[in-house]
Amino acid sequence: MARVKGGTVTHARRKKILKAAKGYFGSKHLLFKTAKEQVLHSWRYAYISRRKIKSDYRKLWIKRINAGCHANGLSYSKFIDGLNKSGIKINRKMLSEMAINDPAGFASLCETVKKSAAK
Repeated sequence: MARVKGGTVTHARRKKILKAAKGYFGSKHLLFKTAKEQVLHSWRYAYISRRKIKSDYRKLWIKRINAGCHANGLSYSKFIDGLNKSGIKINRKMLSEMAINDPAGFASLCETVKKSAAK
């Protein structure tokens, strides 16, 4: 059986990893073994962060809504409970945008929630 040389495939694979490791500190962008370790870690971190960013945005929206609620004399939990009881279906992202860009509209939502709580 003839000997098969894998030089071009191996070179391409190493080149791909070293290209992905461009800009890393120290030997992590020069040596294949350390570059591969760091690139695999980096890909893992990126995978985790793509999922984590969703919860980070939700936390930010909740903080903004909470600030808007306190400006109108409500707590966040009572505001969300009042929205549910009054049947208003707006997601937290839109509520956050309203609290920032449309304080008058957000204040009217808070008044609606206060009226539904009074009943």
